Amino acid sequence: MPLFRRQDLMLPDDRGPLRTMFVITSMPVGGAETLLVELIRRLDRSRLLPELCCLKFLGPLGEVLAEEVPAYMGLLGGKYDVAVLPRLVRLLRRRRVDAVVTVGTGGDKMFWGRLAAWWAGVPAICSALHSTGLPDHVEWPNRLLAPITDAFIAVAEPHGRYLAEQEGCPSHKIRVIPNGVDVEQFHPRWRSAELLAELGLAPDTPVVGIVAALRPEKNHELFLQVAARVRRRIPRARFLVIGDGRRREPLVAMARQSSLDEAVRFLGSRSDVADLLSLIDVFVLTSHMEANPISILEAMASEKPVVAPRVGSIPEAVIDGRTGYLAESGNAEEIAARVAALLSDREAAAAMGRAGREQVIARWSIERTVEGYQDLIAGIYAAKATRQAQRRSANSAAKRRSATLDRS
Repeated sequence: MPLFRRQDLMLPDDRGPLRTMFVITSMPVGGAETLLVELIRRLDRSRLLPELCCLKFLGPLGEVLAEEVPAYMGLLGGKYDVAVLPRLVRLLRRRRVDAVVTVGTGGDKMFWGRLAAWWAGVPAICSALHSTGLPDHVEWPNRLLAPITDAFIAVAEPHGRYLAEQEGCPSHKIRVIPNGVDVEQFHPRWRSAELLAELGLAPDTPVVGIVAALRPEKNHELFLQVAARVRRRIPRARFLVIGDGRRREPLVAMARQSSLDEAVRFLGSRSDVADLLSLIDVFVLTSHMEANPISILEAMASEKPVVAPRVGSIPEAVIDGRTGYLAESGNAEEIAARVAALLSDREAAAAMGRAGREQVIARWSIERTVEGYQDLIAGIYAAKATRQAQRRSANSAAKRRSATLDRS
């Protein structure tokens, strides 16, 4: 296999859509993965033809996408499986891929995906980074591949600055494409009587909810601390934990030890998040660090006021005092006081919810996200194809001049 193969690029007007491979480790239920599903589904097939490569296994959302687009898995056998490189190179060449987008911050997908794309001569190489800080970060091997990367995709302006200042991404290669949600799927709706009955909730029960995978960085322990404090103020309040993960067992045990058994419902991963949001009066996030979490945008699109920590790019979406409240990271008492105030003042909560939906429609719609990816990938390809055509033209002109001189 040749070390490197450069494609002869056709100018955009002379060719069809660009075949784009999204490379990720797997597709569990999570914010970045849910966004990828919506992005792939909505891409204009006259511009980009999406495919999916899960280096390990498809996962629940990958299995969904495999019904809709070409999908590949099982290329990476383990952490030190260097044979993933030739496997991935062969796949990219066989599929005649024009663009590779690695999805996720750091790790194998970002390293092997970009290296294989360069080796295969793929014209456009991008990395979409969805998280900020630990546990995900751009390790030094991934930083070494910055020269072969055309763009690092940030999900908000503060996130872009963080990538440049803390993660070693060249600032001139950072492109901000805001996360987005489907405002037609996530919209205000009446509480579902079926879901109320399923969860054993009365129609007028005050409900607080969180949507996040049960991972350490999401800090559900803090959510449970908030729940205990809110219950002391409002004993009828109930709390929904939507999402699953390896922290479930210790979190359930913590709820039991805190006498929250009857108040907290651990619902696991759900496909009906939009309906579950109809039950929630106040949406809470308690993460140590975030970039631009999809769950907050979904809640705001559903007209729910949000209480969240002042970390990462969250202040870009949650306008303190207008669409919800921001609190000091880790401050359970401050978060609980804000939640209790909103549960006690339904008129103020409703006004914040309406303002939140307006904010999402104006700045965080999925249509803007899709257009951002399409323009970025097409722009990178067009620029390289144009430069290649100019070089060919210059070389041809030089050869003609040389031939003329030889004849004279």
